[in-house]
Amino acid sequence: MKQYFEQLFYSFPLQLLLSHVRSNVLLIGMWLLVALLITGKIGNKLGVPYLFLDPEYQGSIDFFSFFLVGLTYGGFVMSWNLTTYLLNAHHFPFLASLSRPFTKFCINNSLLPLVFFILYSGYIFHFQLVYESVPIWGAFLRWLGLCSGGLAILLFYSAYFHLTNKDISHYEIEPTTPQETERLFVPGRRDVDMDYIKQDVNRWKVITYLNESFRPKLVRSVAHYDVRLLLNIFRQNHLNVLLLQLLTMGLLLALGYLIDAAAFRIPAAASIFILLSIFTAIIGAIIYWFSNWWFTVFVGLLFVANYVTSFDELHQRNKAYGMDYGCAPAEYSLARMEEVCGSGQVDLDKKNTTDILNTWLSKVSEPRKKPGKPKMVLFCVSGGGLRSAIWTMKVVQTADSLLEGQLMPHTVLITGASGGMIGASYLRELYLQKQTGKALNVYDHSHIDQISKDLLNSIAFTIVTNDIFLPWARFQQSGHTYNKDRGYIFERQLNENTQGLLDKSLSDYRDPERRALIPMLYLTPTIVNDGRRLVVSPHGASFMMIPPVSAAHRQTLEVDAVDYRWMFGAQSADSLRFLTALRMNATYPYILPNVHLPSIPGIEVMDAGALDNYGLFSAIRFVQVFRDWIEKNTSGVVLVQINTSERTEEISASNNVGVIESLFNPVGIAGKVFTLQEFQYDNSLGLMYNLLGKDRMEVIRFIYRPRDRKKLKAAISFHITQLEKDDVLNAMWLPENRKNLEALHRAILQ
Repeated sequence: MKQYFEQLFYSFPLQLLLSHVRSNVLLIGMWLLVALLITGKIGNKLGVPYLFLDPEYQGSIDFFSFFLVGLTYGGFVMSWNLTTYLLNAHHFPFLASLSRPFTKFCINNSLLPLVFFILYSGYIFHFQLVYESVPIWGAFLRWLGLCSGGLAILLFYSAYFHLTNKDISHYEIEPTTPQETERLFVPGRRDVDMDYIKQDVNRWKVITYLNESFRPKLVRSVAHYDVRLLLNIFRQNHLNVLLLQLLTMGLLLALGYLIDAAAFRIPAAASIFILLSIFTAIIGAIIYWFSNWWFTVFVGLLFVANYVTSFDELHQRNKAYGMDYGCAPAEYSLARMEEVCGSGQVDLDKKNTTDILNTWLSKVSEPRKKPGKPKMVLFCVSGGGLRSAIWTMKVVQTADSLLEGQLMPHTVLITGASGGMIGASYLRELYLQKQTGKALNVYDHSHIDQISKDLLNSIAFTIVTNDIFLPWARFQQSGHTYNKDRGYIFERQLNENTQGLLDKSLSDYRDPERRALIPMLYLTPTIVNDGRRLVVSPHGASFMMIPPVSAAHRQTLEVDAVDYRWMFGAQSADSLRFLTALRMNATYPYILPNVHLPSIPGIEVMDAGALDNYGLFSAIRFVQVFRDWIEKNTSGVVLVQINTSERTEEISASNNVGVIESLFNPVGIAGKVFTLQEFQYDNSLGLMYNLLGKDRMEVIRFIYRPRDRKKLKAAISFHITQLEKDDVLNAMWLPENRKNLEALHRAILQ
């Protein structure tokens, strides 16, 4: 028994694992990271697990989509094997005496990948059978695709090493002369003396290893071998490893040129595995070449990379497509903003918008059969990826159809963030198409199918193949040249999903809004530099920059927003691509790049949800500015909130927390940004009730709530599964939402 236990403990697979735990913690961390992603311990609210458990390729989830993920998973496994072979093989010199040493190393190094694969397979079957209701044979077929992809790449690597690697029997060593007494080191490792570690008393103790038939074999001593013979074996293996890693990097660079081709937009999970493969190779190379100095070099390289990319030539910042970056940049300063807020520009913009309101009033009053003034409807839609886009479209389609097509004509303004505004913009464009004579059914379910198509796979693929390197491919828009990156591919994919209907410039919506054919729409991305909102509209909106009472209290009220057209008029603001404006409003950190605008000092914008996830601040400011007109010409305001998150949240406990964990409690409030916004919203709405009166102000909320909170809630992501999509759509018929439909009907038609 003792001998059996000793052979088990000193088996090559177990000793390799212990070697990794001792020296390659960062590389093991790659496996831990992806395991946490798959199990939902990280990124669950963002829907990251579904990218691995339900991968989509060109709109389908099938054998081939799983095959592509399996192919890249196999590549990750081989990157792990190649890297750890470079770092650890010299500890086990007996490998050089075996036939096909790298193959045997991979077999014995498969303990961690095998455990991960079993975990991954279990989660795939559970998700497919329970959440997707796929029959057992269908789930098995998809899992078989994963296995086939992994096996295909492993066979490729096996064939390559079989053709290029030579065994020890192929080498002949000439007799050593007295002058050849210098110490011999492992290739690339000047701190590893091969003569020393090949001795049985010094080498890492291993008794048994697994051969190609997975049978245990006893390790033979190599102390009697000429050290140069062993070094030749390691040298050829190291060379092959480095060549394969360089080939992989070159292949990724080449794929970066093909991001426009839909066939190359592989599943997001596959892109993540590729990215992990790259990181594994880079970390391994740094450790291999710099040995004990690797951490210092790694940190130094980060500082160098940060400094070098601070220059515009080496940091290709994302730009707003359609804008002119070749002319003199706009002056972005508080003094200039305060100046315009006290000028006649504000009155001019208010007059122009009042003209739009008057046109709206005449249009909405014509078909009314009952006396009295109409209600003004404002839409406030929340961010939340594709689930918000779907929920917004479902709510508006349903409500407008039940109100006999009167909801959209009564709507004056749409505000909000991220995915909600993408859905609202698409529906508004469909409504415009119908208004201008195109025969289409705005309520057709196919429009929801279009807006729910995947956006994340394209983004993830572009990050891996293009953005982690210097983006070098370019394209033209409105006569200007820009770099292709994940921002570009996001717009291209969204344009394809929406059949090109949103591929317009900002100014293309000026006339339809002016004629009140469609509601006005304010996009309000957050300015990262100072925390102000950028109000993007085809009309002047300088009145949105400061509370309307600012004229009487100029010294106590500060500018909290910036009118985009006023600030960047000289930089072709009107030529801004509308898809870019939507992206600016939906720039979730890291998923999409912040957009840099042509100003001095340079500013960048990100997701509107950072400051106003529901668009309420913009709507309330609009009501404040036009309060007098609203009271004179309408019977009140109906503020329709379309939210994808419930307002009631569980209260987390602070007791039973360790000393280290308690250090992070003070910063925990940063994770409650949306809860804090809701408190501010309620406070602002309370003030609006006081201004307009409770009979002239009504708030109606449509909230997405999952059927089973414990099992499913649609993720905040640019990818949504069919199960999540059905859950969002079915929320329309929850009792509280049915009551809100009735309330909306009474408010507008009765």
